[in-house]
Amino acid sequence: MSTLTPPRKIAIILNPKSGRGAGAKRRPELESLLKQAISALPDPPEWEILLTTKPGGGIECTERAIEGGADLVVAAGGDGTLHEVLNGAFGKPVRMGLLPVGTGNDSARTLGMGTDLALSIQTILTGRVQRTDVGHTQGRYFINVAGCGFDAVVADKVNRGVKFLHGTAAYIAGILLSVGSMRPVPMRLTLDDTTQDIRAILCSVANTRSYGGGMWIAPDAQVDDGLFDVCIVGDTSVIEFFQAFPRVYKGTHITHPKVKIIRARYVRVEPSKPLPVLVDGEVIRTTPAEFVMHPQAIEFMVPALPCQEII
Repeated sequence: MSTLTPPRKIAIILNPKSGRGAGAKRRPELESLLKQAISALPDPPEWEILLTTKPGGGIECTERAIEGGADLVVAAGGDGTLHEVLNGAFGKPVRMGLLPVGTGNDSARTLGMGTDLALSIQTILTGRVQRTDVGHTQGRYFINVAGCGFDAVVADKVNRGVKFLHGTAAYIAGILLSVGSMRPVPMRLTLDDTTQDIRAILCSVANTRSYGGGMWIAPDAQVDDGLFDVCIVGDTSVIEFFQAFPRVYKGTHITHPKVKIIRARYVRVEPSKPLPVLVDGEVIRTTPAEFVMHPQAIEFMVPALPCQEII
């Protein structure tokens, strides 16, 4: 942990469309809680809220805020908003924080604040600073989970077609709508210095523990250990998949004989056909793909008292 120096200027990057519009609806609550918490500080920092309303807008807002003197940039949204703020802040002398008002909020779960907005505001002001690992793939930095295969197909279906549902329900609907395309794919998988040829339904490259609105894909992952937890779901039938699937919500799927977790700093996936690549809940480009770990590359505000991840 790094020593906490109070911020001089805070920039809140708010996505009003996050959480199916929850970002806009909860803005008055967010501002009220923030004003109250900041007024109680002995040396209140400056603060501002910047709205991001288009794809990639969070990157632009973050870069503009840092140029304007912000030394703490905070994503107010879901995992997609956090992803954009990270890509605007990476490599710059700023700290990051998160106010979870998104759909999945998986990063918030792993970082220990759940979806408690009041706790999250206290965290960005008076929490601890944790040096956090960051992954990189396809020109993007990511803090949560990336990968390719069936999970990317499901995420794309959620983003495009089940916007009337929220959280876990949206991802389950996405799975049901995508199961017809679930096929094991031959792929060459490189993990650090080892290469193997496998058949798999998906290969998830996890920095944190959960994605998809509470699916604990890598239940033992640590966000500061300098390693990815790579979850490989092998050659399974549709029936096997649905029998095992509920276990992912407790993280017990990792005991299934067709599931492997392997830790590595470098991952390369080369399937026999192009597969969509998932990065922090968004689908970008296709395979082949490389995933590279940047150990403890950013400073992130986490709750003042260590606590178990909120499931």
